[in-house]
Amino acid sequence: MPALVFDLDGTLVDTRPDLAAAINTVLRAEGHGEVAVESLGHLYGHGGRAMLRKAFADQGAAVSDDEIERMNAAFVEAYRADIARLSRPFPGVREALASAADLGWKLAVCTNKREDLALELLETLDLLAPFAAIVGGNTFARAKPDAMPLLGAIERAGGDRLHSVMIGDSQTDIDAARAAGVPVVAVTFGYTAVPVRELGPDAVIDTFDALASALERIGRAPAGAS
Repeated sequence: MPALVFDLDGTLVDTRPDLAAAINTVLRAEGHGEVAVESLGHLYGHGGRAMLRKAFADQGAAVSDDEIERMNAAFVEAYRADIARLSRPFPGVREALASAADLGWKLAVCTNKREDLALELLETLDLLAPFAAIVGGNTFARAKPDAMPLLGAIERAGGDRLHSVMIGDSQTDIDAARAAGVPVVAVTFGYTAVPVRELGPDAVIDTFDALASALERIGRAPAGAS
């Protein structure tokens, strides 16, 4: 069976406002000023530790690895407490998922977000039901860009690697797809330090309305697709 495997943050859902709010909760608790949502840039796809290091560096504050670990635990709890206050699916996501499922695609998520947080976010946004598998950064021994979680997501969804596609927004997603031998469609509206067109994906889309035609262009349309 063909499977579509989606990244989460920056691909399916714009999570920046709630991630930034959780970072700011930690900063306030540590006696520091807040950061603007835009200041963390592509780091929204790299986890709490990376965002915390950037936030403190921008304020000229040195923090140890032990402090980062302590504050990351506080960040996770702050984020969990208000995980979808402002986070929203990108335009066209729900329609694209429904259309893909109607055409016979198995759907999965492969994210470097913790599995429990990914499940909670998707459930809160009423976006969990379409997916046959949710794989997080801690589901397997290795996270993206290793091939293991992507291949695991395909298998758990009941898909076949030779007929599957990764959809993501970053170098990490593209590298994971390449490692797994799976074509990749990149979205332009996500969290990346380099424009995705420069990273060599098999196709690029600006909106989810274009996903079906992009899959056809790379020869990955299910038999039921017209």
